[in-house]
Parts: sequence; C-alpha cells; structure tokens
Amino acid sequence: MKPSARIPKHPDDRQSILVHRRNLKMARSAQAYVRGSTSRFYEWLESAEGRAAPEGPPIWICGDCHLGNLGPVANADGEIAIQIRDLDQTVIGNPAHDLIRLGLSLAMAARGSDLPGVTTAKMLEQIIEGYDAALNDEVSHHGLNYHRPESVRVVMREATSRSWKQLAKERIEDEKPAIPLGKSFWPLSTEEHRAIEALFDTERLRELATSLRSRDDDAVVKVQDAAYWVKGCSSLGRLRFAVLLGIIGKRSGKGGLCLMDVKEAVQASAPRYPKIKMPKDNAERVVEGAQHLSPNLGERMVAARLMERSVFLRELLPQDLKLEIDQLTREEAMKAARFLALVVGNAHAGQMDSPTRRKWRAELNRGRSKRLDAPSWLWSSIVSLVGSHEAAYLEHCRRYALESDDSGSNISH
Repeated sequence: MKPSARIPKHPDDRQSILVHRRNLKMARSAQAYVRGSTSRFYEWLESAEGRAAPEGPPIWICGDCHLGNLGPVANADGEIAIQIRDLDQTVIGNPAHDLIRLGLSLAMAARGSDLPGVTTAKMLEQIIEGYDAALNDEVSHHGLNYHRPESVRVVMREATSRSWKQLAKERIEDEKPAIPLGKSFWPLSTEEHRAIEALFDTERLRELATSLRSRDDDAVVKVQDAAYWVKGCSSLGRLRFAVLLGIIGKRSGKGGLCLMDVKEAVQASAPRYPKIKMPKDNAERVVEGAQHLSPNLGERMVAARLMERSVFLRELLPQDLKLEIDQLTREEAMKAARFLALVVGNAHAGQMDSPTRRKWRAELNRGRSKRLDAPSWLWSSIVSLVGSHEAAYLEHCRRYALESDDSGSNISH
C-alpha cells in the first residue's frame, strides 16, 4: 500500500489526506491498528470489564503505554536511557491502565509474530514479574541496570552512535538548512510561518534552543525553515510543525542547527482520577507528566501558546528513537515483556513512597494462581481486548477496502 503523495496547498486541505493515511496505516496490521485506535481502548476501560482492574495509587501515568511509545531518550547532557517517549495522554490516573495497555501491545506483537497463545500467557507473567521487581523496595529506582533483550540492545547501540547528520538524513533528507517538502513535510500558511517566527523570538524559546550540546547562552537563534509535519495518527486535526533553527554564538562565533518538534496538546482521553489537581493547560499537563515519568524528556520540554493553541516543544536529538519490535521469537518475547514492564514500573515507582509501593504490590498480586503467575484481572483484560481489537481491525480493513475500490486506489501491500 502506498500513501497518497498529494501535498496540500492550504491548511484546510490537510485533513482529508491525513484521514486516508491514518486508515491506510491502521489497515497494514492488527498491531498498527492497536496503536492508532486508542479511543477503543479507553472505551473498554469504561466498560464493566475495564472497571474490574485494581485501583492503584493516583500517580502520573503514560495513558497510552504501547510498544511504540517506549524507546531510547537522551537527556540534556546526552546520556541515554529507555524511557516513555510519548506523553500526549499522560494524566494522574490508575497505573494498572498502563500495564493493561502494554500487555495488549505485546500480545498483538506476539500474534503478529505467529507465536502461540501459551507465549502470550507467559509474557503476561513476565510483565507482572518485571513491574513487581521495579516496585520492590530492594531495587534501586534510579539507575537500574536493566537486563536488556537483544531487540532493545540493537536500538540502544544505534541511539548511542547516531549523529546530527543521521538525524537530518532521516528527518529532513539532508543536513542543509532547509526542510524539503514532500510526503513527510507540507507547506505552511503565511499565518503559521509568522506565528512560528514570533514564538522563537521569545526569550523562553531561545533558552530552550541553547540549552543542549554546550551552546552559548547568549547565542542568536533564527528560524531557518519550518513545515507542517505529517507524523503518525496524531497529526489528525492538530498543529504539528518541524522547525529548523540556526544558532550562532555571539562569543564563540560557532554556528549550528537544531530541529524542533512543535506539537499541539489536546484534552487527554485517558481516564484520570477525579478530584485530583492537574494543570488545566494541556501542554503544561504533558510537560509535567513527562517530568515525572520520563525525566530525560521532561527536562527538554517547554509548554507555550501558538496561534491561540496550547503546544509543547522539544529539540529532536539523534538518540531519540522508538522501539520497533515487528517480529519476536519466544525467548525474545519473554525478555522484552519483563524489561519493558521494568521501565514502566520504574517510572511509576519513582512517584511512590515505600508504604504506597508495598500496598500497590499487594493489590497487583490479587488473583494470582499457582498454575499461572499472571493475575486473573490482567489475563481476562488482555483476552477481552485482543478479541475486540481483532474484530475491529478486520472491520476497519473491510471498510478501507470498500472505500479504496470505490476510489480506484491500489491497496495491495
């Protein structure tokens, strides 16, 4: 299947092309459908089955904790750790929801790798074991020496060795100070371009641009180019811009480039605990959630206003990558499940004191049997979600095929 190559000339023309691309992407595999259909997951959480999950302490959660939202993230000093890398849906809510979402994502990855159902059952055991280990008082919650599976080691090696030139080639095709328009980047309106230039003319954004890679504090920051960024399913109806900045130090005279990601923050769909105070501004909510769950990312983010909308910004670093686990062996599935649950557990545990962690561990272990170490609530949740998502995925493919036949599109892989 080939995505539409059309480039909209006006912002009003973007939506129809983005809808087509999203539907195409979600039709490619059941795992891709799960990533792009978060609303279905939240609807399930509001059902009787979803409400049967144990209630954990009120902490910041990812809210959309699937495989693609975990990966290597660099901090301001260039140190890299596997952390949660997408916090659009972060809220103060039930940590069990992150475990269920992670379990669903891994279960669909196992099905996509043609692994037997027994492997999925064992993976859920590993999720609970890894998460429980992170909550254990005897485990250091800062600087855990994770036993990384090979799929994660590969991504970490790539992240460690990546350079600006590789980032530029991947994101903007070359390292010249321009963003080439095409499939990934679309032209801006005059209003959008002016708003972006005004945004980066503020002291707060200048400080963000000069905060990394030992840049001069008094450096001059100038917008070299900007474009609407077509990225994933989250582009639908939101502002998403890639901004290429030129940075020249007044004292050193050294110049350089940096690529900024500007993303609109919208109301979270993830269920939050009632009567818990959170920032009312959605970008401020995302930044605060990142600071608690993903410190490497949180320290590099800023909330702002652009064209009367709430946005958050971060500089893209070469080390920031997503985990792409398309094919799993049985052994790799076990290791990946335990490791990723450790990552999520570490993000959660850092927000709890020792008594809270002990109480939450006891609650999580409700329903464990002697034969299967995964709690019954987690197993039944994943079984229900996999079934509903498989059926919804097939229906999505049917509708997409009918629409494509009507329009004469080629939907072959």
